[in-house]
Amino acid sequence: MKPLVAIIGRPNVGKSTLFNRLVQRREAIVDPTAGVTRDRHYGHAEWAGRSFALVDTGGWIEGSDDIFEGEIRRQVEVALEECNFILFLVDVEAGITHDDQEIARLLRKQSKPIVLIANKTDTHERMAQAAEFYSLGFGEPMTVSSINGLGTGDALDALVAHFPEPGSNDEIDPFEGKPRLAIVGRPNVGKSSITNALFEAEVSIVTDIAGTTRDTVNSHFNKFDMDFVLLDTAGMRKKGKVNQNLEFYSNMRTVRTIEDSDVCMLVIDATQGFESQDQNILHVILTNKKGLVVVINKWDLVSKDTHTMKTFEEQVRIKMRPFVDVPIIFTSAISKQRVLKAVETCMEVQSRRSTRLGTSKLNDIILPIVKERPPPMYKGKIVKIKFISQLPTKRPQFVLYCNMPQYVKEPYERFVENQFRKHFDLTGIPIDLYFRKKV
Repeated sequence: MKPLVAIIGRPNVGKSTLFNRLVQRREAIVDPTAGVTRDRHYGHAEWAGRSFALVDTGGWIEGSDDIFEGEIRRQVEVALEECNFILFLVDVEAGITHDDQEIARLLRKQSKPIVLIANKTDTHERMAQAAEFYSLGFGEPMTVSSINGLGTGDALDALVAHFPEPGSNDEIDPFEGKPRLAIVGRPNVGKSSITNALFEAEVSIVTDIAGTTRDTVNSHFNKFDMDFVLLDTAGMRKKGKVNQNLEFYSNMRTVRTIEDSDVCMLVIDATQGFESQDQNILHVILTNKKGLVVVINKWDLVSKDTHTMKTFEEQVRIKMRPFVDVPIIFTSAISKQRVLKAVETCMEVQSRRSTRLGTSKLNDIILPIVKERPPPMYKGKIVKIKFISQLPTKRPQFVLYCNMPQYVKEPYERFVENQFRKHFDLTGIPIDLYFRKKV
């Protein structure tokens, strides 16, 4: 596996800014507010022909009023355990603080190579001030301004110098080519609890406070003959309720995670039902043509009889119309009931996204149906569908060749889509139908 590098430092020294600079994408939320990052956040970078994995951590702090302080420190400790190399970030503008000294004391116990980076070094005067960090005992501080990239090349040279010589497995990207499963939903529906139940470890911080998760947390899952990347996202609130910059960034990051994923697990709170915001998130998923599995979490908190599950499922499908061909799984993250089943279903949906239907099969099954029930006449014109084929794309897309495609309306498109779903296994997958003129 490629080297794993952890960025460690107290709050607000620029860890997430440096992370974004190195991965060359705005993946981690950056804000002047201290303590924005809470969970571990993974990315990948490359320098001098060497690629490596990067983990951004929350700011290490002691004796603060932040209720997440203990959880953040635990996440930092986990990152230190699993990483191979450490970037210790300090702030030239603030100088050496008590928290810097506490982190230095913690890092001296590590037997891993450490590169000391003095961030926010934007001027020659601040470069001179960086000399005080020699006293931390980690050698020469690399002067960097992560916001504009000044000095990052020298810092990366110092980091890569510690890497072992490239081997046969050194440059393997553990995430490359693997299915990406995004867990999405409203705040506090149990997304992070499902992630932790699945990994049987505290991958994401879990509290009763809505909005605990802010960034998307990437985790590699490789168990039970399943190999994929799990993306635990921040809860998406209604636009009218997003009144802080951080929540706005979290919402945008979640939308982008949906765009980058293959299959989405839409988590619903069983105690609240399928609400309007769930419909909004569903719309984002379908607009981006992602595979979908609906998970009804906290099912253990619902009073049940023999018909409760069936009735609840029918109510959800009514609100999801017209896209109702979706697997619905009832889970409890606390008791781990059917959590693995939900993930297995997601992998089945991912497999269906690569469905290839032969042209002869399409024309033998679907063509007779559309010839028997052609589109309604429009202004005296009769539309005749003559041939069907599937496009060579990553997800199912079909072309129906006819004489006058401009007269085919949306209700008939839904009819044809229902016929595809009736005769082929396309559950959980949005499909595209194109009516084209037969030349």
